Amino acid sequence: MIWYVIILIGFSWLLQSILGFLQIKHFNKKYAEMRKLGRVAIGRKTARFRAGTVVMFAIDRKNTILKAGKMQGVTVFSRVRNLKGFEGKKLLTLDEDDFKNVNKLTRLAIKDALNSYNIISKGGELKVKKGWIDLLIPTKN
Repeated sequence: MIWYVIILIGFSWLLQSILGFLQIKHFNKKYAEMRKLGRVAIGRKTARFRAGTVVMFAIDRKNTILKAGKMQGVTVFSRVRNLKGFEGKKLLTLDEDDFKNVNKLTRLAIKDALNSYNIISKGGELKVKKGWIDLLIPTKN
């Protein structure tokens, strides 16, 4: 009986790995499509027990949004979808009125994209946020 449980756990882990790989492959494909249009500003908002959100904005040299995409969900079945209502707007002048049609996590991810873009455009470096695995297994720096 215990072998069935071990095999089931192993199969579940393998299936999760394959589906996670396919999700990352899909995200990279959408990122490459946006990258062909121009620079891409990316923001994210992770949540422990709610859907995480990643937003991408393809922008031109004048910071006009050419295309916007969003990936939101808690499973490996989440895919990048178009984020309507942002095309043609200036990335750096987005305000609360532009956010009224999106949920809270998307709003926070957009604000993260704006913050990240501001840091990078001024020549700064983004700080890497520690994940739960980093807290469990400390590394030497």
